[in-house]
Amino acid sequence: MSPVGKISAALATVMLATSGAAEAGDGAFGWLSGDWYLTVGATGLVAPNFEGGKKYMLSAQPIISLGKAGPQARFTSRNDNISLALVDDGSVRAGLTGKFLFSRSSDDELKGLDPVRWGGEVGGFFEFYPTDWLRARAELRHGIRAHNGFVADIAADAFYDVTPTVRISGGPRVSFASANYFDAYYGVNAREAVASGLSEYNPGGGLKSVGLGGAVTWKVTDPMTASLFGEYSRLEGPAADSSLVKERGDRNQFMVGVSTTYRFDFKM
Repeated sequence: MSPVGKISAALATVMLATSGAAEAGDGAFGWLSGDWYLTVGATGLVAPNFEGGKKYMLSAQPIISLGKAGPQARFTSRNDNISLALVDDGSVRAGLTGKFLFSRSSDDELKGLDPVRWGGEVGGFFEFYPTDWLRARAELRHGIRAHNGFVADIAADAFYDVTPTVRISGGPRVSFASANYFDAYYGVNAREAVASGLSEYNPGGGLKSVGLGGAVTWKVTDPMTASLFGEYSRLEGPAADSSLVKERGDRNQFMVGVSTTYRFDFKM
């Protein structure tokens, strides 16, 4: 079984167990009632102009997280995608996740390649704390509209409170993807090869990237936080072998930015 397949099976098991736990209570409406939280925010960052690109640009992304209020989360990361926690007991958290995907045009280095439509990815996540200062998280998402593949992200973050309001964190990241994902973002068919001048490339699935990330987070007020972060990833496997990366891009991808979030508490 491929790495993506193994992660898919593990997360599917978690999601089935999560659904069973929700249904074992007072029913769907019973589970919905109670205290909830909504965290919203925004990120401004400097990153490559496209995945695998070598030119950098300034952009912005939303931050959204929704879940039932429980024990205060020990750690959150700007890498966490939009989340709806169905299980949250302080040490284990699992549920649904999603990600917005912006379109990719056929300008500049991408001229001659088919554009990638805007869309999204939906799936599940699972996170836990092996120790009091370390969080591990896995996400498995399936593409909608932009691509028809699977993406699996795994990250581990160690964190330390320098002061009651300032925290530093960081750790490794690894990402896998299926052939359909790589075909949308890194593939070059015969027609595109003629139009773009790139070598023809038909990717399979496998390891997508490995890297490191870190952040400094400041708790401005009880519901509001701000952070400065940096990320480095190195493209591997089908992504690194793509003619788009070899001939016009860069395997080394850097990102730096700032973000802010605000948490709203409410009842259902």
